[in-house]
Amino acid sequence: MRVPTGHQITRLAAQRLAEIFGATGQVADPGLDVNTGHQRWDLVATAGGRTFVVECKSSGSLGPVSMAVNQLSQASSQCPDPVIPLLAVPYMGETARAYCEQNGVAWLDLSGNGRIVAPGMFYQEIGHPNRFPRPGRPESAFGPKGSRIARQLLMDPERPVRQRNLAASTSLNEGHVSRIVGKLADTGLVQRGDDGIKVVDANLLLEAWREDYRFDRHTVITGHVAARSGDALTRSLVATLSKLEVPHAATGLSAAWLWTRYAGFRLATVYLADIPSDGLMADLGFREVPRGANTWLVVPNDDGVFHGAGEVDGVCCVHPIQAYLDLQGHPERAQEAAAELRSRFLSGVPDDR
Repeated sequence: MRVPTGHQITRLAAQRLAEIFGATGQVADPGLDVNTGHQRWDLVATAGGRTFVVECKSSGSLGPVSMAVNQLSQASSQCPDPVIPLLAVPYMGETARAYCEQNGVAWLDLSGNGRIVAPGMFYQEIGHPNRFPRPGRPESAFGPKGSRIARQLLMDPERPVRQRNLAASTSLNEGHVSRIVGKLADTGLVQRGDDGIKVVDANLLLEAWREDYRFDRHTVITGHVAARSGDALTRSLVATLSKLEVPHAATGLSAAWLWTRYAGFRLATVYLADIPSDGLMADLGFREVPRGANTWLVVPNDDGVFHGAGEVDGVCCVHPIQAYLDLQGHPERAQEAAAELRSRFLSGVPDDR
């Protein structure tokens, strides 16, 4: 089904409220303020004696949702009568759902999902699939090349950076950088100023990237190498790769363990710049197997994953930001390891090593 936009979302949101509560809705005239002299709302609807002020977005990803949540946070103070701020989108992503709940904002989507919690009112419907999938993979600010921009900005989020310098540090042309920064700015994740491009909220940018990130977009070769533990396995792999002067960097559970000593692990994961030859796999003692693997050799879809890599306890590891992203594609206690890595190294998301 085609993704609705603009007034279509507003009209369909009014219909959804009517279905749920028997609501009546008034679509806001774009030239008029509704219920307030400050904010123009997309829709005002009443149900059971309560008034909803509704902000509509064409995407349920974290960036647009965070902008809407910020706008809706003003509703209670700006409206003369009690209101329930509500966000409506075609389909609400999982990360954005959690963000709405954390910020106390009700939401619904046009795919049949929603969560509305207010005094004397509770509605929740979760589990309906996206009725508006986009054909193919939409162009994202967090594609293989675009991710270089997010990574560079997050490595020093407090410092504004000129677009020309950002292009030079990421080895991208200025036109590409301008397009990516434009996408990030449109969703409120960065802002352009006289002193350069600056991150608005580092944690929000990181989570928006994580929402879009998929570890399986890299080439992952699964196999087995004899070792007594995950740490011993990681060090054995790295020792051989270093001796043979093969560019590499540990990530995932291996990197998280080296930084935090949290969550013992079995699976070792190492990025390689190129597909390993049969000779290299023999030197590593690597036997390719579809099941029972304890080693992932990963060829990235972009060399940017190596940016910011450094030595941790004698092992070359990707930057903590990259390891945090990669952990969501890992088994075992990966989510616990990610939470620990974030609490220790990504508070405010600078490089604290």
